[in-house]
Amino acid sequence: MKFFIDTANIDDLIEFNELGIVDGVTTNPSLIANSGRNYYKVLSEMCEIVAGPVSAEVTAVDSKLMIEEGLALRKISDNIVVKLPCTIEGIKACKFFSNEGIMTNLTLCFSPAQALIAAKAGATFVSPFIGRLDDIAQDGLILIDEIVSIFSNYGTIETEILVASVRNPGHVIESAKMGADIATLPPKLLRQMVEHPLTDKGLEIFLSDWEKSGQKIII
Repeated sequence: MKFFIDTANIDDLIEFNELGIVDGVTTNPSLIANSGRNYYKVLSEMCEIVAGPVSAEVTAVDSKLMIEEGLALRKISDNIVVKLPCTIEGIKACKFFSNEGIMTNLTLCFSPAQALIAAKAGATFVSPFIGRLDDIAQDGLILIDEIVSIFSNYGTIETEILVASVRNPGHVIESAKMGADIATLPPKLLRQMVEHPLTDKGLEIFLSDWEKSGQKIII
């Protein structure tokens, strides 16, 4: 499974990119607005740090303006992925970009039908939002299972399943077991994926025992 980082914070991106675990970036106007920084500047810096896909979301709601905004965002870098909503207008724009060989990410996907339509339109990625389904007492992981099952029935579907709105490590593990291609995670959750209290406890014991031995590793 590939990991994307979901952030507008450049420091967090640098930190996790140095670990060698970041395959791409997702962001959105809300994240960047909350950062107080310029949208284009943030995206440009991200593309300089990460070689993989960087999803940049349009703000228009009709396909003509979506296309214009997407083409403008693509001027930043070739690894910009135009992020579009799973709407009729978004699908129209997706088909245009697909025909032009431009990567797209169809976001705010909440049903297998939307995912299938996005794939038919040639989306590079489709982003099912599982946490938001959980918020309304639906099991978001069922959506991942359904999309993986449908896509696996057809060898011609190249659209990758990008699990979004991830709330906990369990979401990631279950999605990986189902065969989802990518999970996009906020920095806090990436840290949770690495940390474990028993790891910390075990390290504490090892170091204590080593100190008591009076030995040193010669460098």
